[in-house]
Amino acid sequence: MDAFIQKLYDTFIYDDRWKYLTNGLCTTLIITVFAVIIGMLLGFLVAIVRATHDRTGKLRVLNFFAKIYLTVIRGTPVMVQLLIIYYIIFASVRVDKTFVGILAFGINSGAYVAEIVRSGIMSIDPGQFEAGASLGLNYPKTMLYIIMPQAFKNILPALANECIVLLKETSVAGYIALEDLTKGGDIIRSVTYEAFLPLIAVALIYLVIVVGLSSLVGKLERRLKKSDRG
Repeated sequence: MDAFIQKLYDTFIYDDRWKYLTNGLCTTLIITVFAVIIGMLLGFLVAIVRATHDRTGKLRVLNFFAKIYLTVIRGTPVMVQLLIIYYIIFASVRVDKTFVGILAFGINSGAYVAEIVRSGIMSIDPGQFEAGASLGLNYPKTMLYIIMPQAFKNILPALANECIVLLKETSVAGYIALEDLTKGGDIIRSVTYEAFLPLIAVALIYLVIVVGLSSLVGKLERRLKKSDRG
């Protein structure tokens, strides 16, 4: 028991090594929050372009570039995208690594959000567009006031789950020497030569956050079901 307590002290308390985890957690949460914002904005824009083309045949050029974006981003690993953005795109530019992480994960998430949102839009009955036209609304206003609110309600749980997935994906940010939560645990391991405690601590922190977010998603889904029945 004394040996285990000593290991805990050496791993986390001595030299304030626990700060590697807390600082890393802050970095992870910052990347996640801002990447989610970028992913949502980009995803909704791409989804609207794709859905508009599917419904009306318009926006062919934008739809072409949207399909390329989706194919490239969804067809390559997020870690490779992160490395390309940092070591190739920003190779000759002095740039903050946290910004690179936000950009890379935001762009990656946007592709998945786009398909989630597009599926939500396409699931709405075409008669809703006719209803909008009968009210004197043009296509953009029909999409904004009638289609998107219904689609958003349908896809909200899926979007929330995408946020959870994004949080876990940020664990590869250490490949560009960004000191996120996972990297913080790895730094402690490299200093103490003790792998078990720091890595288990990292896993538990992720687990607590994900379980908490999953619980919120579950409550959200139950509330939406109740409102549908009501």
